[in-house]
Amino acid sequence: MAPLNIAENILRFRHGKKMTQEQLANFIGVTKASVSKWETGQSMPDIIILPQLAAIFDVTVDEILGYVPQLSPEQIQKLYQEFAADFASRPFEEALAQTQKYVKKYYSCYPFLFQICVLWLNHHTMAKGEERQREILAQLSDLCGHIRENCHDVRISDDVIVLQSMVHLLLGKTDEVVDALEEMSRPDRLMGQSASVLMQAYMMAGEKEKAESLMQISMYNALVSFVGISTSYISMQMEKPEACEPTVNRIAQVVETYGLRQLNPNLAAGFEYQATMYFCLHGKKKEALEHARYYVLCLEELFSSDTIVLHGDDYFDRIEEWFEKTEGGTGALRNRQVVLDEVKSSLDSPAFALLEREDGFKNLKRKLSKIC
Repeated sequence: MAPLNIAENILRFRHGKKMTQEQLANFIGVTKASVSKWETGQSMPDIIILPQLAAIFDVTVDEILGYVPQLSPEQIQKLYQEFAADFASRPFEEALAQTQKYVKKYYSCYPFLFQICVLWLNHHTMAKGEERQREILAQLSDLCGHIRENCHDVRISDDVIVLQSMVHLLLGKTDEVVDALEEMSRPDRLMGQSASVLMQAYMMAGEKEKAESLMQISMYNALVSFVGISTSYISMQMEKPEACEPTVNRIAQVVETYGLRQLNPNLAAGFEYQATMYFCLHGKKKEALEHARYYVLCLEELFSSDTIVLHGDDYFDRIEEWFEKTEGGTGALRNRQVVLDEVKSSLDSPAFALLEREDGFKNLKRKLSKIC
């Protein structure tokens, strides 16, 4: 929220109306000295005078006060990255308390509140103890509920339903998740066709650039969703080689074809890690070691720069403009150091016991320790 600049605002509005201090004072029924003190910041007008000032200047009381209850997308992006950095560098409870102060300050700025929900969801595991983590998830769910009840932006309203369902899933509230998402996720709903229809509209209107841009981000999002869902499918089908192994092999081809280890190394790393676990479970050392190697390569790419950013490539050369438009911007949802701390011991999982004596795996663990 911008600081209140009542003095500057009164002076600016008075000049805009070409009024003298004496004329304004006479109109309001105060002394010229009072107006002078307002404009120099020595005192402020009484609260009952504010509506009169607003009427004279033909503005709102909020404009007199300089009160702006909303944040711009650029401000939201900046705050999100600052808060994410705080979670990486400050004690968790201190960083959380700072975000909670801003929630109270911008309780009607729903795009900002939504990003705070994303922030809390991505960092709640840093809280000490499962009980404290669940308390934070409960606060997060309440904030989602506030957004759902009061926000009239359809996009945010739909997104917060999904986000709250993620929280409910972590809290074990499966009935709430089913109630919220079952109808929304029906494959026969036409919402899934909205991008295709809009693309055609752009083309018919002669706006080829817009159509091309929308096509690219739609393909990219579909690709990310496909690989993410498939990775979850692998996790669910670990005991069924007939379902799991073809999925691993097909997604490996998708990752290779679209260069996902460079384009979206975080997404690709999640797949490679799950594939490594699958092959370890079924005693296939060669395949497990290969995917473990790709996993570390993804992490090398992910942490190759000082910051983690969303980006395009030679094929998806129009998607960064979409990232920049979002409240989250091109920055990652979690700070680089937070992600580093999370993955540094990822290869120590008991699930990889099959590889522990392999020299290649030992080398990968050493390489990972250097990355982190």
